Amino acid sequence: MRKRVLAVVISLISLVFSCQSSTNEKADSTKAENKLAKAKVTFIELGSVKCIPCKAMQPVMKAIEEKYGDQIQIIFYDVWEDDSWAKKYDIRVIPTQVFLEDNGVEFHRHQGFYPQAEIEQLLIGKGLKPVKNRKG
Repeated sequence: MRKRVLAVVISLISLVFSCQSSTNEKADSTKAENKLAKAKVTFIELGSVKCIPCKAMQPVMKAIEEKYGDQIQIIFYDVWEDDSWAKKYDIRVIPTQVFLEDNGVEFHRHQGFYPQAEIEQLLIGKGLKPVKNRKG
């Protein structure tokens, strides 16, 4: 009898934790989906953390993300760590920047270092607006 009660208690505890874990995963997934739903543009940077021009793009990407907030999603793929992204986007040079509309269709591509001012012109042309003023 004790073994049966213990088994039931353990089963219930497992069930509670699995439900809580599932709820947390759903919440995290929902947050990511909401960001994607709000993003008008996805900016994909294909490069490497070991590449000097790619490293120079890191502060540019951060500044763009801060300036445009949820209107843009920025993704970095290190193609030296996982070359499947290089194949998927058919890149020959790093860094390469690929810009996608909210429906996933590519609308712009650039190879090499991409100055922030030029990226901002592109984004403004797509209807993005700065969410806050940056001091600088």
